[in-house]
Amino acid sequence: MTRSPDEQAFLDAYDPTAFERPSVTVDVVLLTVLDGDLHVLLIRRDEHPCKGCWSLPGGFIRMTESLDEAAARVLNDKAHLQGVYAEQLYTFGAPRRDPRTRVLSVAYVALVNAARLRPVEDDRIRLALLHVDWQGETGGPASASWHGQLLALAFDHADILGLAVKRLRGKLDYAPVGFELLPERFTLRDLQSVHETILGRKLNKDSFRRRMLASGRLSAVGEREEDADHRPAALYTFERSA
Repeated sequence: MTRSPDEQAFLDAYDPTAFERPSVTVDVVLLTVLDGDLHVLLIRRDEHPCKGCWSLPGGFIRMTESLDEAAARVLNDKAHLQGVYAEQLYTFGAPRRDPRTRVLSVAYVALVNAARLRPVEDDRIRLALLHVDWQGETGGPASASWHGQLLALAFDHADILGLAVKRLRGKLDYAPVGFELLPERFTLRDLQSVHETILGRKLNKDSFRRRMLASGRLSAVGEREEDADHRPAALYTFERSA
């Protein structure tokens, strides 16, 4: 971009301290399905503020990176994950959401199949069970527990978790977000289970299968599942070009 001499003179004389500037972070809601339930990755804070509470993986944005790059860095540094489906959720900016200073948080939702997650060997990290106490897309905060004990969540992360679930529920009918929680090859039963887990309710088997097969998003592998204790079901993959 070529700037005029007047514009360059303005920029040279510009004082970036003339206006207050908030700090900006990214927080990532990393969700997976484990044993038929939604789980979220949480990290215990070992320093103030909210010392001892559990938070979403996050960090302050560096001056040289984009928001998406910051979210990818957080996933790599704190969850050892690369190439994960992630999308921007919402910007949380209540004036006193962080007691340190004015902090805006750009929240992301990341979905990953549980098989891609490394075993947790750090007692600061929990793949916690996610609890949603409202139906449909009513909305509201969510909570998380570990071995039956509720975890105290830092900052406004209960609200971020709740909005992430609300967004996923709203997108299931028109976006293929559920496929990201499955292995590369899956059965229709697996896909329905993921949808039911996100929605928090049972779905009619026949109508669900008709809708999925008519969506153009599934491609039959031509094989059936192995080692099943029932009639082996057909395997499918997600058709990304649909």
